[in-house]
Amino acid sequence: MRRICMTKLSKYEKETIINWDEAEDTASIYTFNADLKRRLAEFSRKYPQLCQLERSTTEGSVTYVMDKSRLSIRLVPPYSEERLAAAREYAKQHGFQVLRTEKESA
Repeated sequence: MRRICMTKLSKYEKETIINWDEAEDTASIYTFNADLKRRLAEFSRKYPQLCQLERSTTEGSVTYVMDKSRLSIRLVPPYSEERLAAAREYAKQHGFQVLRTEKESA
């Protein structure tokens, strides 16, 4: 009988690692992140020629291999004070609850 070890991992141990080199056309994505796992699963179902599940573990991680031309990394600068003020005003006018940041509530 095979025993499965179900160790509860800490959030610190639940990594996401994206790995590729310049010589290959594919990237490897190893993750525990639930949202990223869902997005990768949907992408691989829709585009199986570009993205495949390589491995999943009992601990909850998955590894996908995908065409690296389909992967992008987006760097998002912080919002200006003007943009934040405009977003708050829009939220107030349209009935959204304005959340306070830690800076504001301190």
